[in-house]
Order: sequence, then C-alpha cells, then structure tokens
Amino acid sequence: MNQSNITFEEAMALSKLPDESLLKRANDLRNKTKQNKVFTCGIINAKSGFCSQDCAFCAQSTHHATDVQTYPLFETQKIIEKALAFADSGATHFSIVTSGFRLNSQEMATVCRAVDAIKHNTHLILCTSLGTLSLEMAHQLKQCGVTNYHHNLETSRSFFDNICTTHDYDDDIETLHIAKAAGLRVCCGGIMGLGESWKQRIELAFLLKELKVEAIPINFLNPIPGTKLEKQPLLSPLTALKCIALYRLISPEADIVVCGGREVTLQEHQRRLFFAGANGLMIGNYLTTPGQKIDADLSMIKELGLHIQ
Repeated sequence: MNQSNITFEEAMALSKLPDESLLKRANDLRNKTKQNKVFTCGIINAKSGFCSQDCAFCAQSTHHATDVQTYPLFETQKIIEKALAFADSGATHFSIVTSGFRLNSQEMATVCRAVDAIKHNTHLILCTSLGTLSLEMAHQLKQCGVTNYHHNLETSRSFFDNICTTHDYDDDIETLHIAKAAGLRVCCGGIMGLGESWKQRIELAFLLKELKVEAIPINFLNPIPGTKLEKQPLLSPLTALKCIALYRLISPEADIVVCGGREVTLQEHQRRLFFAGANGLMIGNYLTTPGQKIDADLSMIKELGLHIQ
C-alpha cells in the first residue's frame, strides 16, 4: 500500500484495525511531510449566539436552549487585544470566529479593521471564520491581511441532513470555492463523534482531499446540555486517534489541526495526537467551552521534542 495515496477501500480496511498499527503509519508520514514542526492557533469567539442554523451540536443555535453567553460582534479594539494576548503567549495563528450564517457589511468592516491592525502589530498568521461568503467579502478579507479562511463542512454529505436542515451542503462547499478564488488558503474539516459511521468519516476525508483544502481541523464532539446531541456518547481515545491518523494518510500534505473536544475525548492520551499524524493544535478556549491552559499545551509540545513554527 502506498500510504501517501490510499484508496477509499484501503482507508476503510485501516479503520477496522483493532490495534494501533495505523497510528505508526500516520506518524511516519507526518515526519516525512511536516518533520517535527507544529503550529498553534488561538481563536476569539467574536460574536456569540443568535444563530439561525439548527446544527445539532451547536450551543449557539437559536433552535437550542443552552446557557451559552450571547453578544453582538466585539468592537475592533477588543479583537485586537485578544490577538495581542495570543501573540504574547506563543501562538502562531489567530482566528476571528463569529456565529451566524453570514456577516453584514458593517460587521465585515469591523473585522477588516481588526485584521489590518493585528497584521501590522504581530507576526500572527490571520484566519477568519465568518460563515458563508460572497466573492466581494472574500476579496475584502484577502486585501486586509487574512491568510486562511475557515469554514467546516462538519460531516459527510450523506450524514449532513442528520446534523443540519437549515442550509444546503452545497452552500458550504460554494464558500470554500469562493475563498479559494480570492486567493485565501482554506481551512475545512469537521466534528467526529456526531453519530456518523467510519464510512462517513472517510467520505468527508476524501471530499476534503478532492477540494484540495490546505488545512483540516478535526474536532471531537463535546456534548452540550440543551443541544440535540447532548446525550451522544464520547468517542474512545483510540477511535479519535485513528480519525487523526486516517485524515493524515488520506491528505498527506495538508495541515491536520486538532481542535475542540480533545481534552474530554483524548484525556491522558492528548500527548499522542501528534504521533497520530497531527501537526497543528488549537490552544486556549474554544467557542463556548474551556480549553486546556496554554502553558500546559506549550510545555507538552516542547517535552515531545516538537518545534513551534
């Protein structure tokens, strides 16, 4: 098997392995394509709640009754201050994230002002995750200094209707095409553990490969009380690590970034996520749930002999 060009059938066979041999293959491939270099990304939940979409996992949806904090888009200065704090902490990337289907023109102007200031005052690689885009919006982001656009597909096309019914899967794919057309790098992945099968996880992985996304964020469901998936069981640590490994094998050159839910799912196995194929880590808090302390993550990376770049 050529582990840098595996087929759907080979990926399915690997997913059924009862042991951890898959992880070594993925780690060998990470060493080949990324060496011992990793990056870290901090985010700001710059606009929280009030989302019209009914994504089954999301605490910010108006379709769910959660105790998540809600607020309109932060002022420019508050976004800048958060970015500066992450830069001081050692993050290499910073992402401005907002809830909702799409920003209005005034909100876009606020984000662009923040990006421009952050670009001129830090060395952070800047990302945004603002919902769906028009081509004009994508060009605005590129011009003000955004490098990466993040927009998750969340799950496979064949499982999507179980997760969201308020917009079409193709709406999300169109945003990826628009971001690429404007010259932005695309960061797109999903959430593992929504109730999908291995076949559906692999279906998503091959679609991301087909779309040539540059970075693949992998999240693990952390069930939030009040959402439709509040009683969904967590994935086992080995299943989560196998997800990371398969995505590395399917997209050898992509950045594989482990994000939300890793603490509750991997627990004491968090140190192994890089050796399952990841080369990126989200640090700090997530959108509506707390993360591990940044110093602990940076210490972990150093102890593993990896270098943040």
